[in-house]
Amino acid sequence: MRTWFITGASRGLGRAFADAALERGDRVVAASRTVSADDFAERHADRLLTLKLDVTDRTAVLAAVDAAVAQVGRLDIVVNNAGTLSMGMVEEFTEAEARAQFEVNLFGALWVSQAVLPHLRAQRSGHIVQVSSIAALGGFPSSGLYSASKFALEGMSEALAREAAAFGVRLSIVQPGGYWTDLYTSISATTPLEVYAPLRAELERQWADGSIDSEPRLAAEALLRLVDSDDPPLRLLLGSMVYDLAFDLSRQRMDTWAAWEQVSRAAEHAVAAPGDR
Repeated sequence: MRTWFITGASRGLGRAFADAALERGDRVVAASRTVSADDFAERHADRLLTLKLDVTDRTAVLAAVDAAVAQVGRLDIVVNNAGTLSMGMVEEFTEAEARAQFEVNLFGALWVSQAVLPHLRAQRSGHIVQVSSIAALGGFPSSGLYSASKFALEGMSEALAREAAAFGVRLSIVQPGGYWTDLYTSISATTPLEVYAPLRAELERQWADGSIDSEPRLAAEALLRLVDSDDPPLRLLLGSMVYDLAFDLSRQRMDTWAAWEQVSRAAEHAVAAPGDR
């Protein structure tokens, strides 16, 4: 039996992850601002610890993780799932709105990672899973700040993966596509500028057919396969659309780099340090 620590566990993908772990007989520390033991099946009560936690509060995160470890003994899998989505053109974001996007998606995951690492390092084992997004594959109109927060999460996580590996701790970045969660119904939005009305109309035409998304259960099944692997990848794409998009964007970038190779290489010519010339 392994012990999971899952943020944003009260609903959406986090709830699906928690349910899947409990169903297989594992122990779960379910953390969220609104989580309650009543949210889960009563038959799992002896393997469930619920924590009301705001991941943007670093002091509270450190205390919550220490308290959880004191109660359950150890952590084996940590899933940084808590996230928020704010839509709007980049120019429209206020400072407060921009910072709020990063507070949860980047800093929340950072604080949890910092809090669990001393425990995972001490036991020289563990697996941190950072739940990123399709938005980390590229920037798209109206989701620029969301993409920025997920890009930042992945950059931090790549470095952390290499740092933690020295202590036997693994890290994986999961990049999901669309799932039927309450992320869509809890979206916040900027105050629109009229100048972007034509672009918004074009986006609405593109989205007119609606979203064809998947059941969160499928993401949970993929996560179980990830954490059960003896050689888990740094990145895991969830969904055919995300998989295809990742390859399309990578090819486009490689084509652009190749087209500008001469300019790139001409911008570098090693010389001695100025004081040695």
